[in-house]
Amino acid sequence: MNTRPIYLDHQATTPLDERALEAMLPFFTSEYGNPSSPHACGRGAARAIRTARRHVADLVGAMHEREIVFTSGATEADHLAIVGAALAVRPHGGNIVTTVIEHKAVLAACQRLVDHHGYTVTRVGVDRYGQVDPHDVAAALTPDTVLVSVMHANNEIGTLQRLDDIAEITGQRGIILHTDAAQSAGHGLLDVAEAGVDLASLSAHKLCGPMGIGALYIRCGTRVIAQQTGGGQERGLRAGTPNVPAIVGFATAAQLITIDAVPPPTRIRALRDRLQGRLLAGIPGATVNGHPHRRLPGNLSLTLPGIEATDLLQRIPGLAASAGSACNTGSGEPSHVLTAIGLTRDQARATLRLSVGRSTTHTDIDEAADLITRAAHILAPTPPHVA
Repeated sequence: MNTRPIYLDHQATTPLDERALEAMLPFFTSEYGNPSSPHACGRGAARAIRTARRHVADLVGAMHEREIVFTSGATEADHLAIVGAALAVRPHGGNIVTTVIEHKAVLAACQRLVDHHGYTVTRVGVDRYGQVDPHDVAAALTPDTVLVSVMHANNEIGTLQRLDDIAEITGQRGIILHTDAAQSAGHGLLDVAEAGVDLASLSAHKLCGPMGIGALYIRCGTRVIAQQTGGGQERGLRAGTPNVPAIVGFATAAQLITIDAVPPPTRIRALRDRLQGRLLAGIPGATVNGHPHRRLPGNLSLTLPGIEATDLLQRIPGLAASAGSACNTGSGEPSHVLTAIGLTRDQARATLRLSVGRSTTHTDIDEAADLITRAAHILAPTPPHVA
C-alpha cells in the first residue's frame, strides 16, 4: 500500500532528483579527496567543483564561473550579500532599501546592519498583487543608500518583480542591487545579465538538488567582505572545506534545468491552473493571492473564507502543503507578506499555500482538489439557499 502523501509543498523544498543523487554518491565513497589537497584525490575534487561552478553560472546566465561562490544555502548567501556588500562599500552607517515582503533571511541581515553597524533600513510597500513599483524604490533612495535588496519571486504568493526596471534605477546611481532568487532559479526564470543585478542568492533544494548547499552570484567588480573567515576557500569569501558531494548535486540539478528542462514550466503551470480552477469552483468565496500572470508557474496562494488553514491541513493527513512560508511555521503570527498585500489577520490565517513541482501528476491535482474541497465544506459549511 502506497502511503506517500500528495506533495504540494515544492516551494518549501523539492524532492532530490535521482540523477543528482547518482552524481553525488562517488564523492561520498571513492572520490573523497579534499579539494584543497595537492595530490590526485584532491585535484579530482577540485575539478568537480570547477565544473559545478560553471553549471551553476549557466543556470543564471553568469558570464564567468568565478562569479559563483558556494554557501550553505540561500540564507547564508543573503547574509553574505547584504552585510558583506554594505560593509565593503561603507563600513559604518548608510542606508539599505528593501521591501516589506522579503524573506526573513533578508530582513534579518538588514537588521544586523542596523543593530551592529549603524545603518538605517527603508522598506518599500507593495500593491495588492505583491508587486513593487520601481518608482517607489527610486523615491526611497537617499544619498546614503548603498544597497537595494528586492526578491525576484516571493516565497508565499509567487509574484515576480521587475528587476530590470529596478536595476536601471540603481545602476544610474551606482547602488548595488541584490536579489533573493531562491524560488525563481529552479524555473529558469532568472538571467542575471538581463535582470541587471549585482548579487543573487540561490538554493539547491528549491530546484531538486540537495539541502544544505546554495550559492551567491557576485557580478565581477562587486566588492563583498567575507562574513565567515578562516581558510582561503571560495576566493576567500567563504572559509571552510567545501561540501563536494552537495556542490556536485547542486550543479547536476542546475544542469538538468538548463539542458533538458524536465518538465517545462508550461506543464507545471497547467497543473497549477487545473488545481486553481477546481478549488475556485468548489469553494465559494475562495480567492487567489499574488499577481494573476507574473508569478511562479507552480505557486497557488489561496484564501479560504471562514477557515483556519492549519485546521484544514490537520484534517488532510494525506496532503503535504503549507499554511504559509516554511520559515514562519510555529511563529503564531500571520504572514507579513499576506498582511502587506492587504489581507486582514483572519484572512492571512485562512490562506493555504500550494506549490506544484516536477513530480506532481494530474492524479495528485485531482485528488488534492477533492480533499481540500471536502475539508473546506466541513470546516465552513455553505449556508442553505433560501428561496
